[in-house]
Amino acid sequence: MIDWDDKELPIITQAELLGLNRSSLYYKPVEPSPEEIFIKHKIDEIYTKHPYFGSRRITVVLNNSGLTINRKAVHVYGKIKVQSFAKEKCRVLH
Repeated sequence: MIDWDDKELPIITQAELLGLNRSSLYYKPVEPSPEEIFIKHKIDEIYTKHPYFGSRRITVVLNNSGLTINRKAVHVYGKIKVQSFAKEKCRVLH
């Protein structure tokens, strides 16, 4: 794809020809830590048993089990889309 050692065709030109940003060429993805994987598995386990739990309730369950984590981290790790009950109540049916 990209020839890093090519002296005649610079990296910027190669990236332009391929339609890529140069910054994406240098990006090296980072593997998730074992702790992060453990937390994700715990969140998935709780969410599978109780699919109606939101990030706040999952946070309480995890904190009660001895794992200290905040709601924002649960939301990010679980990518949980919590539905607001207030929005559902306010919705007008036509």
